[in-house]
Amino acid sequence: MSQTTIPRAAVRGTASGVIFMAFFGTLWAGIGIRGMQGFELPVLITLSLLIGVVLFICAIALIKSSSQLSNEVIKEDRDRWRKKNRWFGIIFSLEGLLIAIAAFICVSTNHLNLFVPVMALIVGAHFFPLASLFQVPIYYITGTLLCLLATIIMLTFPVKIIISDHQIMAWWVSLGFGSALILWGTGVIVCLKGFRLLSIAQHGDENSKVSTRL
Repeated sequence: MSQTTIPRAAVRGTASGVIFMAFFGTLWAGIGIRGMQGFELPVLITLSLLIGVVLFICAIALIKSSSQLSNEVIKEDRDRWRKKNRWFGIIFSLEGLLIAIAAFICVSTNHLNLFVPVMALIVGAHFFPLASLFQVPIYYITGTLLCLLATIIMLTFPVKIIISDHQIMAWWVSLGFGSALILWGTGVIVCLKGFRLLSIAQHGDENSKVSTRL
């Protein structure tokens, strides 16, 4: 009886995606908190860190649980994963380069307020090739939401608002917390997918052992 074997690398690749979302989601929340310009509530800082830590712990649990899975992959799969990792490095490096260029241009032209929304557009755009590369459809939604969020905020929100004689960076706050929620939400979905893969793999191993005994 043939069955699909889910290798350890597949589950750990999913865990890596969760770590990515946890880390960068928390960074975006930090941008939102920074934009409050002194109105930072301790509960927001604590909650942001807590969400990031919980997602990180879930990813580590996935990695630890996957250690019992087979690490055997055929040469074609191994070559395919190497190619995917190479392209991931290229996409990630290009994203960093574009963000650095955007920062330089915004600072040079004295339009630093544009940097955060432009960065959100770049981050959102980089999810589209990743969705195709790793065959993760949710990344298309993540990229679309990030780009839409940045565009809508630039077109409809004021750059800054004044509350009780206190200036708040409205773009930073809305984009920071909005992007954080999108990335954390993606992290939760990817994490659930990872545990589903793990469950399928474990049940497959159990069925294999039963078939062998019979």
